Amino acid sequence: MSFRLRALALVMLLVVAATAATAWLTLRQASRQANETAAADRADINRVTSELRQYGLRHGTWDGVAPAVRELATATGQRIRVTTTTGSGAVLADSDVLMGREPRRTGPGAPLLVDPRPELRLPAGLAPVAAFKITTVEIARYRSGAAYAACLTRAGTEVTVGRDEHGVPTYAAGRKAGDGGTPTPGGSCRRAKTSSTQYARYDEAAKTCLSDADADAGADAGAGAGAGAGGRAGSTPCLQRVFAEQISDAAPPPLQVRLGALDDPPSTLAAAPAVTVAVAVAAAAILGALLLSRTVLRPVSALTAASRGLGEGDLARRVPVTGRDEIAELGRSFNRMAESLQASEERQRRLVGDVAHELRTPLANLRGYLEALRDGVVEPDPELLDSLHEEVLLQQRIVDDLQDLALAEAGALTYHRDHTDLGELLETCRTAHRAQAERAGVTLTATVPAAPVYAHADADRLRQAVGNLVSNAVRATAPGGGVRLTLERRAAEAVVRVSDTGHGIPAEQLPHVFERFWRADAARGRATGGSGLGLSITRQIVKDHQGTIGVESEVGVGTTFTMVLPLPSTEAPAD
Repeated sequence: MSFRLRALALVMLLVVAATAATAWLTLRQASRQANETAAADRADINRVTSELRQYGLRHGTWDGVAPAVRELATATGQRIRVTTTTGSGAVLADSDVLMGREPRRTGPGAPLLVDPRPELRLPAGLAPVAAFKITTVEIARYRSGAAYAACLTRAGTEVTVGRDEHGVPTYAAGRKAGDGGTPTPGGSCRRAKTSSTQYARYDEAAKTCLSDADADAGADAGAGAGAGAGGRAGSTPCLQRVFAEQISDAAPPPLQVRLGALDDPPSTLAAAPAVTVAVAVAAAAILGALLLSRTVLRPVSALTAASRGLGEGDLARRVPVTGRDEIAELGRSFNRMAESLQASEERQRRLVGDVAHELRTPLANLRGYLEALRDGVVEPDPELLDSLHEEVLLQQRIVDDLQDLALAEAGALTYHRDHTDLGELLETCRTAHRAQAERAGVTLTATVPAAPVYAHADADRLRQAVGNLVSNAVRATAPGGGVRLTLERRAAEAVVRVSDTGHGIPAEQLPHVFERFWRADAARGRATGGSGLGLSITRQIVKDHQGTIGVESEVGVGTTFTMVLPLPSTEAPAD
């Protein structure tokens, strides 16, 4: 392309870019300002509802809420109107009235609901009878405490509030306003004692949940050890609902909160960003004119600077390439070389990071226990020594897997190929992992054709690959499920499948299953998987046998790994 055409193309590109930049920056500024306004409104809503709910929890009444509403209106700049949800919706506080302003009409949005009732928290795995008793006691405690807090508030005494282990507020008298900070026990306010009749009413309400939990446990008795746990878990929501119902008449009633007013001034777009955009476009036009005079020397200068940066270790340096001439082809070659170097560096950095991530925490645990043993803090009992030995074996397995993976990826992994009966290989894998499957309560089966299927392969390496798949499948399958190994011949290929009825893998995670150190369990727990290297090693072994491996999975149904291996033109006869 001639210089004249290239210059004209550059000018046209500059015009189009300047126009697009102006439109984009203006739209971006408008969108950003709208988003900031919306975010500020959400923050105001969260603050208002949160502080009003805390007021209700702290005082046990809405008496004296007007000063709090006025402070919130001043801090947020919002018009706040608070009404009750019962009866005709009496107005408790209106920031316009509190500030001496004529009340304005509220905005068109739906009112916000503020419910000051606390939520009962029951420990996980608690027996239904114990949860029932805790619920009854907490109902009586909150009703008495809320009435006491309301009395202190009306008497002008500060209320000190805390929370017990079940999330229910506890109240105490603080200092009375106007007494110079003199402590007061609450004046004439006394905590009401819960009568036996009231306890009986609370017990009767909570017993319905106890009977429901017993019914659920009895219905699930045929399901095994998990039935009791299911009954306990099922009673918790019911007891929380009973708690909320029984304290509703003692707690402050829920409020409706409306923010804003119909005549609030609308937000306007700031003029400064638009001026900035215009100045930036003008500067870009001037810069483009200066660059136009250097069009001929620019590719050479860029290539020289990029080469210098690459030599100094800046692997992210690239050359901008346009056109199809010799200089452009040289720039593309340079970019490909730089990308290759950067990818190699990134792989090495990621591997070092992955190894450090896998080894740091276990080694820190080992160091801590060994130092504790040395200092006499922990007794060297057999159980602790077995645990430390098992952890060392896990780290040794990670190191061995890393060595196998490094050799496989470098093409240096040793293979002893021979005619291998794949059906016999699957039976061997099933026998080797049968004990693991039985401990996990998983059924492990193998289905092979009657006629032998031979492959020219390393039997030990293929057993390692299939064993990794079987071990992962057993760990991913719940007790009562099954793992199946199947072999079939398809034309000149052997197809080996390892299928399980486990929890499955989400579709967005399937592309990552063969990556090094990838684990479906983000917490990387020992009970749910190994080091995350097994599938990478398996893929490399299958690839070295000129085969392919793929995965299909459905969440809640199971996962199937499929290995396809080529068969030799002639197979050895069966023994």
